[in-house]
Amino acid sequence: QVQFVESGGGLVQAGESLKLSCIASGINIRNHDMAWYRQAPGKERERVAVVRLSSNTNYSDSVKGRFTIARDTAKNTVYLQMNALQPEDTAVYYCNRLVSPINWGQGTQVTVSV
Repeated sequence: QVQFVESGGGLVQAGESLKLSCIASGINIRNHDMAWYRQAPGKERERVAVVRLSSNTNYSDSVKGRFTIARDTAKNTVYLQMNALQPEDTAVYYCNRLVSPINWGQGTQVTVSV
């Protein structure tokens, strides 16, 4: 059973930082391009960061330069370092594989106040 457990969210003020973690089970992340996604209230889920098998990374324009995705294959964990958070970053954050996402976790809530 593939499972993703996200953690590290919270309530912060604009300009502050958070680091999210995603522990995967039932899947070996070393075999997959992995991504972080987010869903804000009333909006569709969007992809914000990708880390590929090659270790290359990609970011959406809205987070480029502020967020950093990384993975630790020994811990089967994907991270998202988020700096200079803005109120528009408020959302539930999820991780999953890039291709054919499966079994979405509960996510972790990030709330950024002005």
